[in-house]
Amino acid sequence: MLAEKVLREGLHQVIESTDFQGLGRRESGKVRDIYLQAGRRILVTTDRISAFDCILGTIPFKGQVLNQIAAFWFEQTRDIAPNHVEAVPDPNVMVVRECEQLPLEFVVRGYITGVTETSAWHNYSKGVRNFCGNILPEGLRKDQKFPRPILTPTTKLEKHDRPISREEAVSEGLISAADFDAAAELCFRLYERGVRVAAGRGLILVDTKYEIGRLDGRLVVTDEIHTPDSSRYWYADTYEELFMAGREQRKLDKEYVREWLAARGFRGQGEPPPLPDDVRVEAARRYIAAYEIITGREFVPGSAPALERIEKALRPYRV
Repeated sequence: MLAEKVLREGLHQVIESTDFQGLGRRESGKVRDIYLQAGRRILVTTDRISAFDCILGTIPFKGQVLNQIAAFWFEQTRDIAPNHVEAVPDPNVMVVRECEQLPLEFVVRGYITGVTETSAWHNYSKGVRNFCGNILPEGLRKDQKFPRPILTPTTKLEKHDRPISREEAVSEGLISAADFDAAAELCFRLYERGVRVAAGRGLILVDTKYEIGRLDGRLVVTDEIHTPDSSRYWYADTYEELFMAGREQRKLDKEYVREWLAARGFRGQGEPPPLPDDVRVEAARRYIAAYEIITGREFVPGSAPALERIEKALRPYRV
């Protein structure tokens, strides 16, 4: 783990955005800057953080953590499903093949939890018992494990993600039944692998989001996989004790920032409160801890200045 001094110095060395020349047309997502080329994309993972569909600011070293954890998991799951990765030429960069994206995000949940409006617990606590086609029984408690994982898709091409069932997605013409079922089966297998690997590291992979595309006629995993942005992780050794006591779980993901915002009344409406430096540093600490525990590797920050390093790594990809 990086020293407190290094984390605080990182507050002034974040990658907020990029504007590299000669790499193709640039698009900007919530976290990644994307450079479009014929048949491929260059994904530069910045240090931006988003929650409740809003960009909130930056977290030191977050981009490198996300990119390297995603690369780790893509390799760990390659035998289950092909993915879009071509190369990882820099700690913050992934070069990927262009895919035709399915218009849904596939969220697999092993536990009922969450504070976002699309989360299982938020909806259950509001009285929802049919959640994305899953019939939930009465009497569930926050953070309780489901008898078996459930799939709760959301839309991804709308202004705000919308929970949707298989039947709704098919009837609305978003996806064919065959594609939905094939993607769902793939996601459950990926989640099972993630749960097993995480358990070996003393963690619980609580839930996670998958994005699936089509490449050369096959379904492939795209975007990111099992990162602290797309997933919730809890420490396994204290799960049962905290659950039985009705206390919050020890978390190792972006939920720390979501809960900080929710405690101040922000869930995506209006202007988000600015993240204090102490919150940014604590978030960085959790992201780095997630990297080190999940991969079993020490986190080594990429050399600075980061933009110069990335620009040099991407010179072979100029068009």
